[in-house]
Amino acid sequence: MVATELAEMALVIVPTYNEAENIERLLTEILAQPAPLHVVVVDDNSPDGTGDLADRIAAEQPRVSVIHRPAKLGLGTAYIAGFRRALEKGYGYAITMDADFSHQPSYLPGLLGLMAEHDVAIGSRYVPGGGTTGCTASRILLSRGANTLARFVLGLKTYDCTAGFRCYKTSVLRAIELETIFSSGYSFLVEMVTRCERRGYSVGELPIVFHNRRLGRSKISRVEIAKSMYTILRLRFGGLPWERWVSVAKRMRRQGHGR
Repeated sequence: MVATELAEMALVIVPTYNEAENIERLLTEILAQPAPLHVVVVDDNSPDGTGDLADRIAAEQPRVSVIHRPAKLGLGTAYIAGFRRALEKGYGYAITMDADFSHQPSYLPGLLGLMAEHDVAIGSRYVPGGGTTGCTASRILLSRGANTLARFVLGLKTYDCTAGFRCYKTSVLRAIELETIFSSGYSFLVEMVTRCERRGYSVGELPIVFHNRRLGRSKISRVEIAKSMYTILRLRFGGLPWERWVSVAKRMRRQGHGR
């Protein structure tokens, strides 16, 4: 496929860890959408064979590819691996979504459609028309509280700051300096939207209904929740000095000076 065609397409990035129950049906539904989509599965050496199953699908479907990682390395780094693939291949857009059907593939055309007017689009639970289903009251309260705190402390306009269902223009990803992002896990999502807004990029929100997973186990832990709270405070107050040194070291390695 020529570069001009890829520039009009989106690469859907699907991080996986033990999603063998979902991955085949998910990929089928993504590819069935009326939108110019390719998919990359970023698998963290799933013990249940998710990566092997994705390989078999990719061997039969040229619109699917797989990135294998040696261990469970975190959601944020999985996204970055997918972003780098999108940048290297010349895609115009990069979409992130969960593998457990929390994010319905049927929303993909609408998410991509927002890119005509925005630099980033988010599948949002917290704008009119959005919502959740199958979630406990405590989880809903926790999510709303985290988003309210992020908006208040960081001065964000985005309502669903912790949503993982997003579309970015790849030009935005180039400008964000991915190698300097300190956060990992779900706190990565808060940092990304904060960086986008602070750089003046337009963020649109598509109302979606978030479906709590029906198969497999949730990846959200108390540690991830604590990291997200810490990230909000770090972004508000500029981070600790050692974090800035880590960001500088990452940038130097990328430029070939840290070898």
